[in-house]
Amino acid sequence: MFFKLLSTSSKTNARCGKIFTDRGTISTPIFMPVGTLGSVKGVHQHELKNEIKSQIILSNTYHLYLRPGTDILKKAGGLHKFINWDKPILTDSGGYQVFSLSNNVKILEKGVNFNSHIDGSKHLFTPESVIHTQRKIGSDICMVLDECVKYPCEYNYAKESLGLTHRWLDRSIEEFNISESLYKKKQFLFPIVQGSTFKELRIKSAEYISKKNLSGNAIGGLSVGEPKDVIYENVDLVCNILPRDKPRYLMGVGTPENILECISLGVDMFDCVMPTRNGRNGMLFTKNGTINIKNKKWEKDFSPIDNELGLLSSSYSKSYLRHLIINKEMLGSQIASIHNLSFYTWLVKEARKHIVSDDFHLWKTKIINRVNNKL
Repeated sequence: MFFKLLSTSSKTNARCGKIFTDRGTISTPIFMPVGTLGSVKGVHQHELKNEIKSQIILSNTYHLYLRPGTDILKKAGGLHKFINWDKPILTDSGGYQVFSLSNNVKILEKGVNFNSHIDGSKHLFTPESVIHTQRKIGSDICMVLDECVKYPCEYNYAKESLGLTHRWLDRSIEEFNISESLYKKKQFLFPIVQGSTFKELRIKSAEYISKKNLSGNAIGGLSVGEPKDVIYENVDLVCNILPRDKPRYLMGVGTPENILECISLGVDMFDCVMPTRNGRNGMLFTKNGTINIKNKKWEKDFSPIDNELGLLSSSYSKSYLRHLIINKEMLGSQIASIHNLSFYTWLVKEARKHIVSDDFHLWKTKIINRVNNKL
């Protein structure tokens, strides 16, 4: 068994469950810190495990393929040993990064030709090569290669792109089934729902990947510039089609409000760079709202950053953190990142608790009103 559904909300589609992997069990809903290159920026693996209490992190195939390269990862015994992390890792296929970061991208039936954003060198990603790369990385959950179209997107292009994504999916599954894990740990493969913001295409894609009966399913191509209501409409549409007995992963989303709203629609897994990126720039998420620590109002505020949640950051005052961030001290980025990731972990843990107690709907409304405050 890969996923076990444990509890559901009576007034929403929120649910909690457990994902079972060879490297540990993951309680859902879950937020995955983004460790693009095998490193969550500014955060030590010890802090991820013991302070933030992360159950799984996300890394990226595109970036790891370019640096340090799959030969080094294979010689190290896989990404887990390379970075000294013994819990699960999910790897994005790198498709989004190819289209958003690279130059001279050329999409072919075979795959994608692109130039590295680092040195301009030429590369080819195919559905098969991306599977092989993730085998060498050794991630517990692997994603298929897909095309994430831009927003807004013309219908005809989105339709053609979806057809290509589905054909790539079939090739990915075939390659995954004939290849083997290199490190004696079972790997799982997720397909990705695409279709831009077109209802007809989203339905077609959700139905297509559901029939593949893979271990879980991802929802991609959202949070790329469209209004949040459009995100929720598409997530709701897709979650009502995807199998109930498989985890649903919404890629790249998002704010605390986004996460809570999408949990209520039936999503189980999330990732986003926002906690660490915003933290490095001085924005803190707290139970009572967001803080821009650079504002002068915090200059002489010697109260803890957020002492209600019992986090490491409560050891430091707002005044001290402002001093660090304003002066670009690395410790400031580290404290802020640990705080934000701890807050996100707390948020989904609370969501699980309120789903079980079946008052998630009431709690969600109250907490969204609070976290949306500007302090």
